[in-house]
Amino acid sequence: MAAMRLALFEPDIAQNAGTMMRLAACLGLAVDLIEPCGFIVGDAKFRRSAMDYLDRLDLARHRSWTAFEAERRARANPGRLVLLTTRAEERYIDARFAPGDTLMVGRESAGVPDAVHAAADLRVRIPMQPGLRSINVALAAAMVIGEALRQTHLFAEGSA
Repeated sequence: MAAMRLALFEPDIAQNAGTMMRLAACLGLAVDLIEPCGFIVGDAKFRRSAMDYLDRLDLARHRSWTAFEAERRARANPGRLVLLTTRAEERYIDARFAPGDTLMVGRESAGVPDAVHAAADLRVRIPMQPGLRSINVALAAAMVIGEALRQTHLFAEGSA
């Protein structure tokens, strides 16, 4: 069975990226970091939010969207690319997730470009109150990852 992954598209904020990587390490997801980032990977803010969990993380860094997509498609079982976006019609709670899915979040400042949006196999959104723009990207990732792991029975067994 393929493992679920989390892809961070050109993240802007070190603390959010570190938090999502810590979450992924704790829940057993591999992470694809699609560069360029708006910070230096390994800087103090990034390391402080990720703490020592980076040592336990399956992390793949990609120099660009094109490189990520080529490497993803070259995998034996690439799975679907599932984009978390406020522009989606389908609510994440109505979506059906699969074990090999790669859940992708966009940049805090701009989301993802139209070409990346169009490349996603599935686009999901978090229902929100009218008039509000978005939820913090790390919190959004946590919500959707939780539902995806619940549906696929991929929650790691452990002491928690």
